[in-house]
Amino acid sequence: MNILDAYIKTAPSDQNVLDLFDNEWSSFVPGEGRVARPGTSLLFDDARITWLGEVLGGFTGLNVLELGPLEGGHSTMMEQAGANSVVAIEANTRAFLKCLCIKELFRLERTRFLLGDFVQHLERSTEHFDLVLASGVLYHMMDPARLLALMSKVTDRLMVWTHYYEDSAIRSNPGLARKFGKPRVEKRDGVELVMVDQLYLESLKWNGFCGGSSTGSVWLSRNSILDYLRFLGFEKIDIAFDTPAHPNGPAFAICARRH
Repeated sequence: MNILDAYIKTAPSDQNVLDLFDNEWSSFVPGEGRVARPGTSLLFDDARITWLGEVLGGFTGLNVLELGPLEGGHSTMMEQAGANSVVAIEANTRAFLKCLCIKELFRLERTRFLLGDFVQHLERSTEHFDLVLASGVLYHMMDPARLLALMSKVTDRLMVWTHYYEDSAIRSNPGLARKFGKPRVEKRDGVELVMVDQLYLESLKWNGFCGGSSTGSVWLSRNSILDYLRFLGFEKIDIAFDTPAHPNGPAFAICARRH
């Protein structure tokens, strides 16, 4: 690469910013004239976040911890909906830089993006948040139950959107089945959890990869997630977007509260 290729020779524009990560965006980035290729996911107008706001009675005044913001779409929605603060922790360096691009494009003033491992952050945190949002991260963990337990230490309200393991749905899809091992049962704090290893395989070759930091992860079953949340004291649980036939594996959204 010639260093001069790193220079922009056109007038400043939002498109110049998006083109820094051309063909790596997952999100469709709204805004007149903006084209984020190949971003198609509507994460800046996500019905799951709209639903969460309805369940909670709005985001106004909330101090939110977001785990894995990806490209800042949910962070943007929550700030625009009145959140007092959003602390969003991203471990993927390229995703983090995209979040900074979004912070500038949308002029976010109450959102702070941090670069690092949110599990290690949670282990050390003494803060308490009104809400912890973990959308699209639980199924990327090597120890998803541990993440749920760590989240439970810093909040009484959390939202999780995640894929879950359901044997017949996974095994009936050859494209998915080849990524998974055999399910097993492990006890955590006396709760029996069904879990299974999965591998990312060729997904790791894409610069826009937005999974975990290992070559694979562990998925929990639907009931295991719910049972463990109840063990952690989250007695009030709302469920939406339950999609057993999701092409990437069964998925659902949970809003769990202690009171």
